[in-house]
Amino acid sequence: MVLPSVLQPLAGGQSVLTAPADGPVTVEELLDAVTSDFAVLARRLRDETGALRRFVNVYVGGDEVRRLQGLETEVAPGQEVLVIQSVAGG
Repeated sequence: MVLPSVLQPLAGGQSVLTAPADGPVTVEELLDAVTSDFAVLARRLRDETGALRRFVNVYVGGDEVRRLQGLETEVAPGQEVLVIQSVAGG
């Protein structure tokens, strides 16, 4: 999973987080795995119900997961997942 620079400090400065997988996993399972050591990052990406936060967009294969199956979208081993956090400002 590729993180934008604004989220990298919450992941120990890493720009890419990986998780072992024997086969396809869901976006939810991937997020659980890669944020298990980064509680603040987990809270920044998902709310208390586990849903993606409004200003967090996750892309699998170039498609935003909200337009696919949401957190149930499958990710194949080696497939890139991109996280983009919208930034508001004026």
